[in-house]
Amino acid sequence: MTMQSDHSSTVPSHYQAWMMAVRPKTLPAGAVPVLLGTALAYTDGFFRPLPALVALICALGIQIATNFINEIYDFRKGADSGERLGPTRTVAAGLITEKTMIAASVSLLVSVFLLGLYLVWIGGWVILAIGLFSMLFAWAYTGGPYPIAYSGLGDLFVFIFFGLVAVGGTYFVQAREVTFPVMTAAIAPGVFSVNILLCNNIRDIETDRKVGKMTLPARIGGANARQLYFGLTLVAYFVPIWMWMTGYSSMVMLSWLSLPLALVQVRKLFKSEGRALNDVLAATGKVMTLHALLLSAGLLLTTILAF
Repeated sequence: MTMQSDHSSTVPSHYQAWMMAVRPKTLPAGAVPVLLGTALAYTDGFFRPLPALVALICALGIQIATNFINEIYDFRKGADSGERLGPTRTVAAGLITEKTMIAASVSLLVSVFLLGLYLVWIGGWVILAIGLFSMLFAWAYTGGPYPIAYSGLGDLFVFIFFGLVAVGGTYFVQAREVTFPVMTAAIAPGVFSVNILLCNNIRDIETDRKVGKMTLPARIGGANARQLYFGLTLVAYFVPIWMWMTGYSSMVMLSWLSLPLALVQVRKLFKSEGRALNDVLAATGKVMTLHALLLSAGLLLTTILAF
């Protein structure tokens, strides 16, 4: 999932170039599932602050590493040409060399692996498997002989890793178990993460098709991809209803306070083309964050008020 700063006529500083590569506006996809998984663990009486913090750092590390690796392979495949409507890619623009980006990616993944050994010590082989598959996904998303992003399957993998795996894994390292209600709650950040990716790929349909990057929007067209975004938004707001119906407090419905902002972004998506979709992408990340904060607040308030 990709997002950087706006085009600029001035040469970015070294720090600005790396921030563009990090793509902070997409980081909610890494942080939000950990937040929600931790709120669920707290509500169920399993909260452990250190595992939660380490899970957050590892999730963000893998998210950033994925963005770095995207820069490398999209540059190699010609997906980051001058025709691209998205914000500047640092490797393609010559702001960061490919060699430097490779070194940064490897260093970051090694650091995440070493830090994640603490979570493996707590959670066992399940967490080791999650960590290894997550790092494999970071590379295979745009790397390897059959890159996921070029096949149209990126959205499915994003839903799995940034929804089910991230929330479930965060809960597991604190509770040592995962329940069906937890996995139900994980659907919300999963579909919002897909929506962030959809905005990115709707914007790049034409340039992606030229280089054979057949993302889901490139395959089904912009109109259908926009309808999918709308449908997934509805799914995200059905999640707290389902949680309420299956035993959680009605306080989880606080997340619906973010609905007006979400509907504004749906409307903008249907009216926007080209670079204007960069703003919709960034705003979708904000909706995802607000929804998760409100849902988590509802869960925490339920527990606090019970005392």
